[in-house]
Amino acid sequence: MTIELIKSGLLTSIQDAGRRGYASLGLGRAGAMDEPSRRLANALVGNAHDQAVMEITLAGPTLCFREAAVIAITGGIIEARANGQALPPWTTCFLPAGTILRMGGMRHGCRSYLSVRGGFGVAPVLGSRSTDLHARIGPCGGRALRAGDAIATGHAAACSWFPGGNEMKALGWGLDPQPWLDYAQAPLALLRGHHFDALDDASRQMLFSGRFVISRHSNRTGTRLEGTTLQLRHPLELISEASVPGTLQLPPSGQPILLLAEAPVTGGYPRIGQLAAVDLPRLAQRRPGDAVCFTETSMDEAMDRLRRRDDALERLLRRIGQRLESA
Repeated sequence: MTIELIKSGLLTSIQDAGRRGYASLGLGRAGAMDEPSRRLANALVGNAHDQAVMEITLAGPTLCFREAAVIAITGGIIEARANGQALPPWTTCFLPAGTILRMGGMRHGCRSYLSVRGGFGVAPVLGSRSTDLHARIGPCGGRALRAGDAIATGHAAACSWFPGGNEMKALGWGLDPQPWLDYAQAPLALLRGHHFDALDDASRQMLFSGRFVISRHSNRTGTRLEGTTLQLRHPLELISEASVPGTLQLPPSGQPILLLAEAPVTGGYPRIGQLAAVDLPRLAQRRPGDAVCFTETSMDEAMDRLRRRDDALERLLRRIGQRLESA
């Protein structure tokens, strides 16, 4: 089966868990910006956790399903209509052959994830089906999806949840998105970086007490933060050092940049902080104009929060599998 793009949306790409193990060759991991939402989308259609999904940013595409399909949409809450009928988010849905799925604006969050049973049958590049827009690697030559593209889906065994038919159907249950979406926009946990002490006294204080705003110039490589300007005590001349998603850099403008999924593997700006990994999906769901504040954390606290989040995610994934098996 293929899914045809009638309209591309603002930014739509194919993403899986990322391309890991190639940093020594200068290649970052890419992958879904909100990994828990990607995994939950796959679980809702009975896919393996490593299947690729469509990542949709702020405004969605219009898709044509030539054959019947089972899908789910998680992540940011987006308007979606199948042949004019409202499609519920965070649950499993059946689309009959010929369905036109129109996805509009996002009511909450910044990125949604569309899974299809069987996954997307794009060829892996260096072990991953993720699109790295910065490096131009992955499906469609490493570019975003555009109108006219036809994306193949993988093969999957028939499921007992839907008997088929000519109407859109949804399961009678779904997931609560609140534990996985950043509704409160609480402060994000930040560890001190290697060059934190190079900040002047006022900037060290402002990093954890000031308020930043996400710039409209942000992308999958990094979130640019505007508002509070930070300064070094003295200029630094640095050689490039390792950087990863979550690294908070300070360029000469004094406006920090938080690296994201397509982060370069090295960088020459001072590294003043490191975002706790558990808060990366929360940052990924904030849109331009949203506020960002930081609270200081320790490595032990950050690791404990990540373990607790992952444990809760694994329990939910198992529960979804059990409910689908009993449907």
